[in-house]
Amino acid sequence: MRSEPNYNTIPVGQLGIIALPGCEELANKIDNYLIRWRFQRNSEHKDTLAFAGYEKSTYLINMDFPRFGTGEGKAALNQTVRGYDIYILCDVFNYGVTYKMYGMTVPMSPDEHFANLKRAISAIEGKAKRVSVIMPMLYEGRQHKRSSRESLDCAMMLQELNAMGVENFITFDAHDPRVMNAIPLCGFESISPAYQMIKAAVNNVDNLKINKDNIMIISPDEGGMSRCIYYSTVLGVELGMFYKRRDFSRIVDGRNPIIAHEFLGDNVEGKDVIIVDDMISSGESMIEVATKLKELKAARIYIFSAFGLFCNGFDAFDKAFQEGIIDRVFTTNLIYGTPELLSKDWYVRVDMSKYLSYIIDTLNHDTSISDLLDPAEKINALLEKKGLK
Repeated sequence: MRSEPNYNTIPVGQLGIIALPGCEELANKIDNYLIRWRFQRNSEHKDTLAFAGYEKSTYLINMDFPRFGTGEGKAALNQTVRGYDIYILCDVFNYGVTYKMYGMTVPMSPDEHFANLKRAISAIEGKAKRVSVIMPMLYEGRQHKRSSRESLDCAMMLQELNAMGVENFITFDAHDPRVMNAIPLCGFESISPAYQMIKAAVNNVDNLKINKDNIMIISPDEGGMSRCIYYSTVLGVELGMFYKRRDFSRIVDGRNPIIAHEFLGDNVEGKDVIIVDDMISSGESMIEVATKLKELKAARIYIFSAFGLFCNGFDAFDKAFQEGIIDRVFTTNLIYGTPELLSKDWYVRVDMSKYLSYIIDTLNHDTSISDLLDPAEKINALLEKKGLK
């Protein structure tokens, strides 16, 4: 059994997890951890009234999301959640979920997943003691600021859910965590998957040496510097950055097109490189950055990204792998990954289910999660154990 903090505090309420369509696999993994931990946990309070419903065969709430022939939907709870501490798992980027509309098979868009989330909250009817939303990649997270006459979709989403009774938001590697300013009186955690990424690299890369002479952390743009600074500081290695020169005279697909990527940093010749970013969308910028690093005579190139969207497919990454430009791509299982992606030789799936289970278990006991949010000690312990420091 894992080492854990003192869980003698009274739970907020009976624990309940709602998995929206597309989150079932992740929710089942989390459920299995919680069932095992709570069964094994030695506590003199487990049989008291305050801990009623503490040990259960499942913490998953039975809920349906049927669709009408027109494409309209609803949410239906099949059990009571009165007095529960509810955690709703929502992957708004799971296009692998489909439904029938006028006889056509339609993939669910982020808007439709968000509508399902609101339906789930509506079906709860305010009967739960507390509702928290776990949205690993924020809905409209890239539309977080206003450059001209534009909508502020992410801020509006947070305010809408807060008005519906959501008390806590848990997300990972938010594109810009300052969006939390939209809900200053609500809990908001943007969590880094740094430990899990480094652990996956240690377990999947041969002859990895983590020191200033052998490895560098690279940010593909100026916006991602904060997360890269964390990696370089914890690992004790050098940091570099690319900045994007854009053509501000025109707009293509809603943005100013990139003219070139320019590198700022120390010499990368002969060093392994880890490129860290929050997401891989089309992957064009990531491949261009990796290509530039190869031109600068970098050795092996690894990509760490919390979310692998791969909107334009995998051909560019297949080609880059075959040409020796990239060696591995690490993304989490927090959002949908196609079977084709999981079969790629260059791809490593980083499992976050155990970490999420820690967070849910701790929050249900109304205990601080500060130690879970800063994994620096765990990273150092891992590297020392593996003899990599």
